Amino acid sequence: MTSRGNQRMITDRLGIRAEAAGWCTIGKIPDPPAEVLRAAGEPPLRPAAMPPLGMLGTALAVPLLPFVTLLSLLDRLREVLFENNGDENRRAREDEARLKILVDKQGLDRVFDGNWSGEAGQFLLRWYSHSSHHQRFVVATENEIVLAAPPRRVSVGREKHMEIVARLPAGTDSTSGTDSTAQLVDPFHGEFRSQLLLLKFRDGSWIRLTTEEFRSELHMHAIRQLRTDN
Repeated sequence: MTSRGNQRMITDRLGIRAEAAGWCTIGKIPDPPAEVLRAAGEPPLRPAAMPPLGMLGTALAVPLLPFVTLLSLLDRLREVLFENNGDENRRAREDEARLKILVDKQGLDRVFDGNWSGEAGQFLLRWYSHSSHHQRFVVATENEIVLAAPPRRVSVGREKHMEIVARLPAGTDSTSGTDSTAQLVDPFHGEFRSQLLLLKFRDGSWIRLTTEEFRSELHMHAIRQLRTDN
């Protein structure tokens, strides 16, 4: 479940009640066939450039990178020398190797399933027409998946500027018995502590989302839904 503070912010800003929420990104959208792009109205396939304030922040942060890297290396050295976590490190390496195998096997190294005619492909074509911001705040409610973002890319205050940019019905319609339009799916069913999440559509097509947190509340929501459905 989403935290009380996040729930208040979501209700105040978006007017909806969330079961889970979190910021997500997608990878680089591949270039579709020319005819597909024309049929879609030549939509933008990349987020807007970083605003000047964001570029300034990046420029100021660059000189600090060597220091941050050094701290990270020292922290890693401390773990190796002083902590008895050899078994944990070995298990982590084994999990990482198994995860890579599953990602390659399921084709999850791609941004979407590859079918531009599918629901996911068509939705992906409109991704940056909805908002030029590079992130989406994904909210799972009882009967919808809601995507929010600032209308234009911002470097700070993303929550303050965000608004709903897309709504996707979720769950089963009790009157018609139709399948859900979209659902959030953890492709590893909670086995791995990953950032990878799928926005899966009724026709089986999907878009790969990357959450900011490992095993985010969106992952936990997807796992709860899977258990409920089973």
